[in-house]
Amino acid sequence: MPPRIILEPNAKVRVYRDSEEVALKAARRFARLADQYVVGCGRFTVALSGGSTPRAMNSLLAAPPFLDTVPWSSIYFFWGDERCVPPDHPDSNYRMARETLLERAPIPAQNVHRIHAEEPDAGRAAGEYEETIAAAFRLAPDGLPRFDLILLGLGPEGHTASLFPGSPALHDGEHLVAAPWVEKLGAHRITLTPRALNAAARVVFLVAGEEKAPALREVLAGDASPDLYPARIVRPTDGELLWLLDAEAANLLPA
Repeated sequence: MPPRIILEPNAKVRVYRDSEEVALKAARRFARLADQYVVGCGRFTVALSGGSTPRAMNSLLAAPPFLDTVPWSSIYFFWGDERCVPPDHPDSNYRMARETLLERAPIPAQNVHRIHAEEPDAGRAAGEYEETIAAAFRLAPDGLPRFDLILLGLGPEGHTASLFPGSPALHDGEHLVAAPWVEKLGAHRITLTPRALNAAARVVFLVAGEEKAPALREVLAGDASPDLYPARIVRPTDGELLWLLDAEAANLLPA
């Protein structure tokens, strides 16, 4: 029997023509959710991702019609992961978001909760970010933050956020944020743990490019352990999971 995509009841896959269309669909979804949550709850909480497709999505959001219609003052920004670099470093996920969205839209500074990844002790930076999240969501001890939206990407080896194959953070059942050592990069990364990711109301993967196709096939249609393909561990406990893919990334998936 050929491989099949077996999704959780609350998971969906959408395939679009190219990365530009993925970015546009993501921007429209962001804007729609922001309106719904701000009207219903008074605020919208989102964890951003790095990468080229999120960059394109940010640029769309920072231009009309989204720039003029999204309720920016009621949106609170976080990050799913960060490289251990200063905020002005070219590799910083925060810098990318700042240049493409945060400094171009009318977003209050107090609404932006970046990871202080310039801290020399990565573990300390992770702990401080966990405290920031706990305060922003007014968490009780051992409570879980319910992000309204978490945006994620997929690496060519199946990693997501900064959860790489074999990472001990994949099995961290205590923390919301971890600072695992990534052997292939020779560096620490700071990342939300599966405990935090799977507490979200919505998780949206943005995946584009032919180089992602083999890993995407394993994540959606394979049976390997999340230790080998970490994105497989993202399954919101009481939320929705959506994959927005371009045709190149999806070209190895079963029909």
